[in-house]
Amino acid sequence: AAGMFLRLLSDIQWRAANPKWRRMTSSQRSTSTTAEPHPVSLPAQAQVVICGGGITGTSVAYHLSKMGWKDIVLLEQGRLAAGTTRFCAGIVSTARPVSIELKMAHYSNKLYQQLEQETGVPTGYTRTGSLSLAQTQDRLISLKRVASSLNVMGIPCEIITPKQALQLHPLINIHDLVGAMYVPEDALVTSANVSLALATAASRNGVQIHERTSVSHVTVHKGRVTGVETDRGRIQCQYFVNCAGQWAYELGHSGEEPVHIPLHACEHFYLLTHPLAEPLSSSLPTVVDPDGRIYVRNWQGGILSGGFEKNPKPLFTEGRNQLEIQNLQEDWDHFGPLLSSLLRRMPGLEALQILQLVNCPESFTPDMRCIMGESPTARGYFVLAGMNSAGISYGGGAGKYLAEWMVNGYPSDNVWPLDLKRFGTLQSSRTFLRHRVMEVMPLMCDLKVPRWDFQTGRQLRTSPLYDRLDAQGARWMEKHGFERVKYFVPPGKDLLDLDHSKTFYKPDWFDIVGAEVKCCKEAVCVIDMSSFTKFEISSTGDQALESLQYLFSNDLDVPVGHVVHTGMLNEKGGYENDCSIARLSKRSFFMISPTDQQVHCWAWLKNRLPDDSNLTLEDVTWKYTALNLIGPRAVDVLSELSYAPMTAEHFPSLFCKEMSVGYANGIRVMSITHTGEPGFVLYIPIEYALHVYNEVMNMGQKYGIRNAGYYALRSLRIEKFFAFWGQDLDAFTTPMECGREFQVKLEKGMEFVGQEALLEQKQNGVYKRFTMFILEDHDTDMDLWPWWGEPIFRNGRYVGKTTSSAYSYTLERHVCLGFVHNFDEKTGEELVVTTDFINQGEYEIDIAGQRFQAKAKLYPFSSLFAQRRRKDEVELSGYQRE
Repeated sequence: AAGMFLRLLSDIQWRAANPKWRRMTSSQRSTSTTAEPHPVSLPAQAQVVICGGGITGTSVAYHLSKMGWKDIVLLEQGRLAAGTTRFCAGIVSTARPVSIELKMAHYSNKLYQQLEQETGVPTGYTRTGSLSLAQTQDRLISLKRVASSLNVMGIPCEIITPKQALQLHPLINIHDLVGAMYVPEDALVTSANVSLALATAASRNGVQIHERTSVSHVTVHKGRVTGVETDRGRIQCQYFVNCAGQWAYELGHSGEEPVHIPLHACEHFYLLTHPLAEPLSSSLPTVVDPDGRIYVRNWQGGILSGGFEKNPKPLFTEGRNQLEIQNLQEDWDHFGPLLSSLLRRMPGLEALQILQLVNCPESFTPDMRCIMGESPTARGYFVLAGMNSAGISYGGGAGKYLAEWMVNGYPSDNVWPLDLKRFGTLQSSRTFLRHRVMEVMPLMCDLKVPRWDFQTGRQLRTSPLYDRLDAQGARWMEKHGFERVKYFVPPGKDLLDLDHSKTFYKPDWFDIVGAEVKCCKEAVCVIDMSSFTKFEISSTGDQALESLQYLFSNDLDVPVGHVVHTGMLNEKGGYENDCSIARLSKRSFFMISPTDQQVHCWAWLKNRLPDDSNLTLEDVTWKYTALNLIGPRAVDVLSELSYAPMTAEHFPSLFCKEMSVGYANGIRVMSITHTGEPGFVLYIPIEYALHVYNEVMNMGQKYGIRNAGYYALRSLRIEKFFAFWGQDLDAFTTPMECGREFQVKLEKGMEFVGQEALLEQKQNGVYKRFTMFILEDHDTDMDLWPWWGEPIFRNGRYVGKTTSSAYSYTLERHVCLGFVHNFDEKTGEELVVTTDFINQGEYEIDIAGQRFQAKAKLYPFSSLFAQRRRKDEVELSGYQRE
């Protein structure tokens, strides 16, 4: 009876939301649960077809129509907002640790606030504020880091005491709290009505909306979307948007050309109660207790409370329609721990009468971030799905960014952390997804300290040396599904302590990494860097050279055997990729890119290289193991193994040569280390990998060789002021803004992508500058560490954020890298950033609310590295590609 009441209540609210709805939409709403005849037939063609009438689909339709696209059809298999959106808790929260997610939530909040006035549809928008509680000091630190980000974005936020939290919400038990974060502008909405309001506005702008219409598959011809097949006929279209929620995975796999959308649904439970004897005020703040794994909001005088349990239940959507998903069963045994947590936090609720336990589907992704963007295999196929239980918070902003992407060719902000192309096909294994979402859902509440790693879906992509390195104490992290070494635990160390070290302060691996860095500087280290993306581009004539000259900013018409650092830029001059390219022959090139560029870079090149049978692009990532030999004795090790002189006279910097090492031949040796230290990278055919590694280690014993990991690499590259794509560099960062003008050949005799934008920057100046900061008054042993995302202040005013940081064992100081902007004090407008502006400021870095003085530099510390300056000066132009 309670379930029937809830559905009936939702239906009543639905119809009351907009009396004109029936006239405005092109499909007629039925009062029964079975489909009725469709009075309006589907159009034969449209510019855009959107599948899914929840918050994401209606938001995309709303924003596309606002941007001037009118020929749009939105299809919904059931009724609008009847899927996950209908059951959404309606909490709009801006407290997000990832910058782009924070911006999306902030935009959503502002959009929903004015939506009722714009459309006439009551959205239930109520500004209540939110309280995030901390039961531990580490949790409070994580909240302080979020608060710092919110404050510099102009979103009111404060860290408060437990007693202040009690004043804001009198039902809270504060005996175990150490503090809380209060965000006064967070809000509540009626989720289904927000979706209906967006649909109403879109419909007024010309969008056609058809309910009870199922999409069976999308047709693709020559790599481009051509149409959509439905149970009511075919629609020809240029663009398709998959906003199908938990069905997005199946829909992506339904066509001849599969589009991999890695998400999986889980059952999500929340409790509804009858009103309290003294009904709760509608303005009472929402409470989030992550340590207790619960959230609580007021609901019609009572409460709505859900959470993210440690043992989630994956939901299998194969072959089930929307109506079946709506009828998920209650499970009180499963909800028990969350109910106990609720009663511990709010003991006064014990006598409250329960109305219903709602069980609704929520989609989760492998990395807890939503999925948006264009498919790498089908042009015109866009995706917005996998909201990780934050659909209403992200819906408005995510729809805006995707609409911009479709209309302009790119969104207005860096959305790489959410881009579909951050995943490969390997993350679309159903078994992988089922196991990963069972880890992801509890992680929604778990404390995430810097450098934490997922535990499920591991050992998927490994180097041939994995077992050998593991036996020597390697500790692993994962990037794009590839296992990479963090550091090596020396014999006799407490392995358990290191594996479970979680802290915002000085980590347990500090001395281990320090020893690896010291060895890189004084002797020789080996780092397995096989995860790098590796492509070969070749042609029968000059097609490869001509194409690459157009797509890359540096001059690639260099003598055979030379290596060029270059950027693959977009039309705005921003980095789509940062790579090294070796010219193997007159007509063949070997390209090395960051690990997570494998899908993105491939798609970018395939879409822009000419369709010429004489031009070949091959992904050879799996063919080569990469060993990075770093340090002054690397030259000695390699000389003895190859019986060839490896000194600078015979093997200059940024040079590539095919050689024999030990018994193995065909090894591509490059004089580059991605760190600024001397050394070589060996690209070894995988069948020779173990042999070459063993030979290198045996020969290197007399030179003090040891294994090292990526943490040492990070320290080395940051102290040398090397930028890293995906963290420091992105599609909105140009070479002019990060001091890499010399990697651009504006006068190389032919046009290249981004050239016009760079010429404009050269003439007019840049609006941000990549800057190096050395913390001055920071105690490495006692103070919180910087990691990334910390606000930068110049003369007391906010000017930007750090993008990466590391402890420099050479400087014995923390080094942060980040971008400095020049905001006009009165208008907030961005002004040109000059060298004088950087050099004449007094800087501070905000770490969880505490500011530390910092010295700003636009170039690395030459005095410290003077003895090696000549040897390194060419390579100092290089970027670290993690």
